[in-house]
Amino acid sequence: IGLGKSTLVNTLFKSQVSRWSSGWGSEHKIPKTVEIKAVSHVIEEGGVKMKLTVIDTPGFGDQINNENCWDPISKYINEQYEKFLKEEVNIARKKRIPDTRVHCCLYFISPTGHSLRQLDIEFMKHLSRVVNIIPVIAKSDTMTPDEKNEFKHRVRKELETHGIEYYPQNEFDDDMEDKNENDKIREAMPFAVVGSDKEFQVNGKRVLGRKTAWGVVEVENPNHCEFALLRDFLIRSHLQDLKEVTHNIHYETYRARRLNDNGGLHPISANNTQESNL
Repeated sequence: IGLGKSTLVNTLFKSQVSRWSSGWGSEHKIPKTVEIKAVSHVIEEGGVKMKLTVIDTPGFGDQINNENCWDPISKYINEQYEKFLKEEVNIARKKRIPDTRVHCCLYFISPTGHSLRQLDIEFMKHLSRVVNIIPVIAKSDTMTPDEKNEFKHRVRKELETHGIEYYPQNEFDDDMEDKNENDKIREAMPFAVVGSDKEFQVNGKRVLGRKTAWGVVEVENPNHCEFALLRDFLIRSHLQDLKEVTHNIHYETYRARRLNDNGGLHPISANNTQESNL
């Protein structure tokens, strides 16, 4: 069953950034993802234009045999580190190296209310070694507030038990102010979200939401879900930090291992341009 990854990303950036082309209208259903695909888009946030690249992935784990199904994503992430490294060690390297590195991975958890699947645990365990993981509970409107809070607590405990670190990682808090701010965020995670590309009239206003038998679940209403919290966290407060942790921790780990294993790299040039990859 789809968890609405593409729909949420389109809602998140208020743009049709995920697997849409000019041929798709709002009345069309978003097609199911069948391959890893990167789509670039320019979004404007607070008057600042930003080039965003979204890497949309298939619903890994849907297959009969899910052994090592994280490999394609892990491989993709490492390929981007490799591109950057080859540019970096080039003698005539560019002043501004094109950056296709993946700065963040939103990991969608099914709103079962039970324990995490073993597959989720293995997936996040492998991916957290190479990228910043932000866990989210998808389609959270299927749960009551009490079920949601209980499930969040259970997920956090399971991640801790299995040694899975998710962003923002405790050890990278710079000071007490950072720690206090990030502790609040960590206590709210995984973010319980709802995505929708449909508008409804609520109290005389047009809002994005999902219609149910009981009324409209408003995507940007903090009383209904944590979509707005995720959006502010991802784009406003922590975007630069995500990029810094990627560069200083994940990329440096990859770089040290490659140079150590290889005894250095021959200068190679590569071509590509992106800014922030999520």
